[in-house]
Amino acid sequence: MEFLRHLVVLIHLVGFAVLFGAWVVELVNGKRAITRLMNWGLAIAGVAGLALAAPWGIEYDLDYAKIGTKLVILIVIGALLGIGAGRQRKTGSVPPAIFWLIGILTFANAAIAVLWR
Repeated sequence: MEFLRHLVVLIHLVGFAVLFGAWVVELVNGKRAITRLMNWGLAIAGVAGLALAAPWGIEYDLDYAKIGTKLVILIVIGALLGIGAGRQRKTGSVPPAIFWLIGILTFANAAIAVLWR
């Protein structure tokens, strides 16, 4: 059971890697656009995160403050992706503040997952 939980942790981190990697690609290319890959990365990280929030296969208490913080950040990232995609369709570009917040919050959420103990 512990192996399965570690596998879900890996999938969770891969989801954030996909989201952050797609963001970095857009940053380096100078496009600053919202891509479908960003949405997929967010969905993978979110579903795996919800699976990790369930108390299965562990013999310790869950850190609900960490789970809540990561969930709020995930929801904000999702909202920013939605707002950015809407603005992108309407005007052809994503506002720089929204684009940068997506990257910063994604990095922060991954950092919380790894460093908060």
